[in-house]
Amino acid sequence: MSQGTARPVRVALAGASGTIGQAVAARLAAEGHEVAAQGRTLLADPRALAAALADARAEVVISCIASRSGAPRDAEAVDHRANAALLAAAQGAGARQFILLSAICVQKPRLAFQHAKLRFEAELAASGIGYTIIRPTAFFKSLSGQVGRVKAGKPFLIFGDGNLTRCKPISDGDLARFITGCIDDPEALGRILPIGGPGPAVSLRDAGTMLFAAAGKPPRFTSVSPKMFTYAARVMGLGAGLSGWLAEKAEYTRIAHYYATESMLVLDPATGEYSADLTPEFGTETLADHYRRLLAAD
Repeated sequence: MSQGTARPVRVALAGASGTIGQAVAARLAAEGHEVAAQGRTLLADPRALAAALADARAEVVISCIASRSGAPRDAEAVDHRANAALLAAAQGAGARQFILLSAICVQKPRLAFQHAKLRFEAELAASGIGYTIIRPTAFFKSLSGQVGRVKAGKPFLIFGDGNLTRCKPISDGDLARFITGCIDDPEALGRILPIGGPGPAVSLRDAGTMLFAAAGKPPRFTSVSPKMFTYAARVMGLGAGLSGWLAEKAEYTRIAHYYATESMLVLDPATGEYSADLTPEFGTETLADHYRRLLAAD
């Protein structure tokens, strides 16, 4: 991919209030694009959404929306239906490109939100609009939840030996640059693009070691078995047919188990195994840099 600087265009951006969406909005503005943000309330009203994109004369539509919980109802409403409404509005406005922020975990779909994302990906690919589907690996934010624990002198929690999974985490800024670099890039059209940050791939234990190093403390770990999520899901699943609350809780535990046991890397079609070598890299910001900034800010 060329990742060249596109000429300024009119962009409709959905999900601008989220972490990645904010970074994309800032990058679009820095590159001189005209940005019209589409809020979640508008996404729930297809007519109003279509009118907004028509008024904005959107040339390119970027979707950074995602369900907040991953629960089946939320996933269907956001990852599928809201994106479908956005696609219809994009086509009605005469947009020439739809850039979708998806997720690399849809390669091995076992969860409701993954299936919802894949349904929309298929609809987008069949729509006839120029499309680009971006599947990033882990975000820095997803590996920052234990900063407070380490600062407080507590051990870093790992699953198993801490090496069950690996990823190439990418920063908000680097991912935003990658997304905007796809605008009007002919090499990005009609493609699904997995992307990670600069390597090497890191395990949860690696991330913990980096965090302790940034804090100037010797590493301490406490191991948790991923099986606890499996047991919890089974127990709550017994009442899922009678209680929507239990059904959602069961799905949350399945999500937790998935992320505790599956790597966020490209699946090698030849072997069926996750491959760091096949996972593209982009950007310059590292997870270690991110941890140092977080600790310095407090």
